[in-house]
Amino acid sequence: MLSASLYIHHSHHRVQIIASSFHQFVQLPCILWFLWCLPSRLQDKTVYRSCCRSLVKHLEHLSADERVSAEAAILNSRVHYYSRLTGSSDRLLSPPNHVIPRPEEIYIYSPLGTAFKVTSGDPSSKNPSIVTIFAVWNTMMGTSILSIPWGIKQAGFTLGILILIIVGLLMLYCCYIVLKSPKAIPYVDTSDWEFPDVCRYYFGKFGQWSSLIFSMVSLIGAMVVYWVLMSNFLYNTGQFIYSKSSLAEGRGHMIMFQIIIITLFLFKNWWSKTNTVPFYLIILLLPLLCFRSASFFARFTFLGTISVVYLIVLVTIKAVRLGFHLEFHWIYATGFYVSEFRLLFPQLTGVLTLAFFIHNCVITLMKSNRNQEKNVRDLSVAYLLVGLTYVYVGILIFAAFPSPPLFKDCIEPNFLDNFPSSDVMVFVARTFLLFQMITVYPLLGYLVRVQMMGQIFGNHYPSFLHVLALNVLIVAAGVLMAKFYPNIGSIIRFSGATCGLALVFVFPAVVHMISLKRQGMLRWPSALFHSFLILLGLANLIAQFFM
Repeated sequence: MLSASLYIHHSHHRVQIIASSFHQFVQLPCILWFLWCLPSRLQDKTVYRSCCRSLVKHLEHLSADERVSAEAAILNSRVHYYSRLTGSSDRLLSPPNHVIPRPEEIYIYSPLGTAFKVTSGDPSSKNPSIVTIFAVWNTMMGTSILSIPWGIKQAGFTLGILILIIVGLLMLYCCYIVLKSPKAIPYVDTSDWEFPDVCRYYFGKFGQWSSLIFSMVSLIGAMVVYWVLMSNFLYNTGQFIYSKSSLAEGRGHMIMFQIIIITLFLFKNWWSKTNTVPFYLIILLLPLLCFRSASFFARFTFLGTISVVYLIVLVTIKAVRLGFHLEFHWIYATGFYVSEFRLLFPQLTGVLTLAFFIHNCVITLMKSNRNQEKNVRDLSVAYLLVGLTYVYVGILIFAAFPSPPLFKDCIEPNFLDNFPSSDVMVFVARTFLLFQMITVYPLLGYLVRVQMMGQIFGNHYPSFLHVLALNVLIVAAGVLMAKFYPNIGSIIRFSGATCGLALVFVFPAVVHMISLKRQGMLRWPSALFHSFLILLGLANLIAQFFM
């Protein structure tokens, strides 16, 4: 007898049962026979025909999904009924053709009473490799790029570049493990699995809930960083607009100049980066978070690519105008320059853990690749592009920072803060990033709601009050951080090190070792290396508290 749900796939006049364990897999010949042994004759044909007519009338009034569920439930009950029959050699038990699903029909039935019809994927909807590569690049490039120059300053110029390369390679390898992990599970259909499903398979409820918690840390951490940055960008944008309008109105008019002085005093009281602007954003963003669907905001994701490209152009132009200011002091800081190797380097590793983090959605992104056999190559190329972008921006900002007259230690966690509010090119960059974050922030909130509400209540939108309470907590975290601790570098490194410990280092390494052990392929060099990865993730998190 089968105690688990059956995945019924009908293709080319065959029915295949995929069992969820090896014990069920051994019973496949018997299961196949049960499926084919549907009734061809009964003792009372009149009763049978009457039941069939009433059943057909009932199915006609159901929706498509309900009809599939009802038909699948009937088939499943027949399977359980005929599993108790004897005399399997009786040819009279062969099913009539009309009860066998059509060859093109595929549906999945669960004992919970629901069946889902699955259609074959359209190859034309798949993306070529170049599109997949830039989709991964665009997804990975986020707010962390603004903190890369600050991270290099904290680690030292030479050590910072070395750490960026090494962490990028380690993150790529762990991402490769995540990408391959569903395919290493035998006798189970993992075509629609994500990495939390893999964790649930290996670790049970603990793996499912722990992966959810750490995924929430990364998403809510990103939302907090977004709120701090949006407050920053909105404040500086308002400063730019006010300064330009005040200068235009005050030329040649003494009375107007006095009025401007009074309004400037009022403006500074009502337009503060930490005291007022973070609260103004609540009026705009809290209603957007309560939208039932986030499909409208998904249309603006292309702004992320435009913003990153504009940042690269901005950094290039500024570096050309300012020139390079570098002096190499390997051990000790001197004058206006920092040393090449600094003990604060864990701050950079924490930032980079989030900067290269895509492990919780890489499986979904790579499913859209037309050339599935080239997934590893395309993922590697995407990581290479991301690493080159970080190196380019980090080196140019660090090298072009004017030392003297300023100290290299003056590089801010958000390198745009090193430019005045009156800079036109920086104003355009801030405006682009502000609008992009306003559209992405509800998407992040939607992901948090879907994962959290789905796990707790089994419904992505249980009620408006539930969703409002969750959104108020998320917004409150962002407002409090923007008011009392608007340091995006520290927020990024702590959230990156925390979620990276589980989703980047521990779970992928342990899953990989368990998979190799079950296949009899685990060797001591592999076990030693992957255990070392776990220790690196743990050390990365612990070190953040001592910086």
